[in-house]
Amino acid sequence: MQKISDPSPFCVSRRDALVGGLAAGIAAGLPGLATAKTQKQPFSAPLIQGKQQMSTIKTKDGAEIYYKDWGSGPVVTFSHGWPLNSDAWDGQMLFLAQHGFRVVAHDRRGHGRSSQPTSGNNMNGYADDLAAVIETLDLKGVTLVGHSTGGGEVARYIGRHGTKRVAKAVLIAAVPPVMVKSATNPDGLPIEAFDAIRAGLVKDRSQFYRDLAPQFYGANRPGSNISQGTLDQFWLWSMQAGLFSAYECVKAFSETDFTEDLRKFDVPTLVLHGEDDQIVPVKDSAVKSARLIKGAKEIYYPGAPHGITATHQDQVNADLLAFLKV
Repeated sequence: MQKISDPSPFCVSRRDALVGGLAAGIAAGLPGLATAKTQKQPFSAPLIQGKQQMSTIKTKDGAEIYYKDWGSGPVVTFSHGWPLNSDAWDGQMLFLAQHGFRVVAHDRRGHGRSSQPTSGNNMNGYADDLAAVIETLDLKGVTLVGHSTGGGEVARYIGRHGTKRVAKAVLIAAVPPVMVKSATNPDGLPIEAFDAIRAGLVKDRSQFYRDLAPQFYGANRPGSNISQGTLDQFWLWSMQAGLFSAYECVKAFSETDFTEDLRKFDVPTLVLHGEDDQIVPVKDSAVKSARLIKGAKEIYYPGAPHGITATHQDQVNADLLAFLKV
């Protein structure tokens, strides 16, 4: 197990991260298109052959959940963070599809291309939607991967639906065990911080997302080389989430206590987190989660931000592949 020596020098408090000192907005306009050489990818015939499948499923309460399903082989599912969608996983999905895995990712209800119901916008609902995708596609021996809010979705899925279809789990910069401050979680962030997020969404969600992106990817740190394109895509994906759903999801990711869900993990689990995560600080999340999951493997990236699936894509892909092959 890779231990973290002392993550505190790399972390800021959740209050500072989420409500204090937001970076300046992204400059307007999209960057010019650049010409790039087309690179051949080693896709095999099974990736494009076979019966055409629908790209959405319908849940028991009538919500339509969009999903993408690439490749063939052992199955890996991906649950995305707030307020993004499954496109945030494309870097991992392409890589694993090219390395012999079937990869499935869905847009959470109210986000991306899924429908925007006014019900079910809570962790139980999100977990049940993941279960609906897994059961509709009859996926077995699945590795569940979740980032940020998606990590909570994975935890609640296991707590609610068990592991009969699950082989392994991966929590990346995930929100468990619980974010909000309480008598039993004195290290958490006061509820006023999340109230401020909700107020920002209602007032001007477009500018709120532009201001949040630099913290999400660590672009507000000295020496950062995060591209404008990365920041722009965060805004684009975020704006695809409905305001109602995005607003409700704040309560879901901040106030849900996943402690008992984590204790039910009985499959090999990888906990992966950036030490300079300004959104979900490592000491209050990954370090505590790993203590609750029996036998969890921990990997921490020095100086890495919340959005490590983009900023450290190659490293995350390598660590995922190594864990999947064990």
